[in-house]
Amino acid sequence: MSAPSSWPLPPESIRFVIPRRVVTELAQHPLSQGLYPLGMGYYRQASGHQMARKAHDDNLLIYCLDGEGEVKVNEYNFRIKPGDILLIPKGIPHTYKARKKNPWTIYWVHFHGHHAHDFVDHLSQRETANRKFVMPIGIHSRLASDFEALLEARESTYNLNAYICAANQLRQILSHIALLQPLARQKQARGGLDIEKIHSLMQARVHEQLDLDTLTETVNLSKYHFVKKYKEVTGTTPINHFIQLKIERACHLLDTTDNGINEVAFAVGYEDAYYFSRIFKKLMGVSPSQYRKMRTGAYPYKGD
Repeated sequence: MSAPSSWPLPPESIRFVIPRRVVTELAQHPLSQGLYPLGMGYYRQASGHQMARKAHDDNLLIYCLDGEGEVKVNEYNFRIKPGDILLIPKGIPHTYKARKKNPWTIYWVHFHGHHAHDFVDHLSQRETANRKFVMPIGIHSRLASDFEALLEARESTYNLNAYICAANQLRQILSHIALLQPLARQKQARGGLDIEKIHSLMQARVHEQLDLDTLTETVNLSKYHFVKKYKEVTGTTPINHFIQLKIERACHLLDTTDNGINEVAFAVGYEDAYYFSRIFKKLMGVSPSQYRKMRTGAYPYKGD
C-alpha cells in the first residue's frame, strides 16, 4: 500500500491499515483475491489534510460527504465537492488537500486485486478524459452506510472471515457507485428537502452524537420547518430516526461481536451504558443483554 497520510486525526475520525499478513492472505484467498482493501478511513472536517504521491502502487477511492478539497491528477486540476467520488488508479501521480476555509469530510479506501483494474475501467468508461477521475454521484445514505460497514473490519484483531467480508463489501461499494452514476445529475431532494444528504450525515455520525442544530444547518432551514418537512416525508422526527439508526447498529454489533454492552454503547455514541440500555429496551422491547441471549438461544423468547 502507498504510504498512508501521517496527518494527525481530528476527533471522531478513523484511519485503519489492514495488517500486512492479512493482506497476503486476502491476495491468495479465492473469495477475496480479485478485490480487497489495504486500508480505509473516515476523516471529519479534515483541516490540514494533504497528500502528494509521485509513485502510487494501489488504487484510491475517496467519497466526499461535506466541505471541499482540491486535487491534481496528471495535468488536470479539480475541486471536490460534497457528493463527488475521486478515483485514482494505480500508477498515477497525484496531489490532494482539504480546502482551508471549508475542509472536506470524506470516506476513503485504498484497494488492490486482479479485478481492481476492471472495476476502475468500469467506473470511468462513461467519463470524458478530463473527468474520469472525479464522478459527481451525489449524497446517498446507503453508500455512506456501505462505507461504515467496510470500516467495521477494524473491530477484528485477526479474523480472516471478517476481512473477506470487508473485501466483498468493497466490491458492493464499487458496484453501487456504478449503479448510481447514470442518476448523478438527477435531483435528490424530495418535497424541497434533501433526505439523502441528511441520512448520509446520520450514517456517517452514527458512532457519535448529532443534534438538531447540526442537522438543520445542512438544509439551511429553520428548526421548525426542517422538522415539519422531515416528518411529512418520513413520518418521524429526524432525532428519532437517528436514534433508530444507532440501535440498528448496536443490534448488528451485538449479533456479530463479543464486545461488552459498555463497548457497544460507546461504539454508537453513548458514554452512559445504563442510558443506552434504557433507549435500547424502549425500541427493541428487551435489554441489550437479553437481545444477545436471544440471538445465541440462551434466552427463552416469549413473544407470539
